[in-house]
Amino acid sequence: MRIFVVGAGGTGGYFGGLLAKSGADVTFVARGKHGSAIRDRGLFVRI
Repeated sequence: MRIFVVGAGGTGGYFGGLLAKSGADVTFVARGKHGSAIRDRGLFVRI
């Protein structure tokens, strides 16, 4: 399954991360501070 998450803030990043962990092909779209942070450090979801 391919999923496109627009807005990779707290909620989008969390649910998109869980979907990616389950094996879905997830693409994130983020801008501003979130976009810069994801580009620089990646996206990590801790449960």
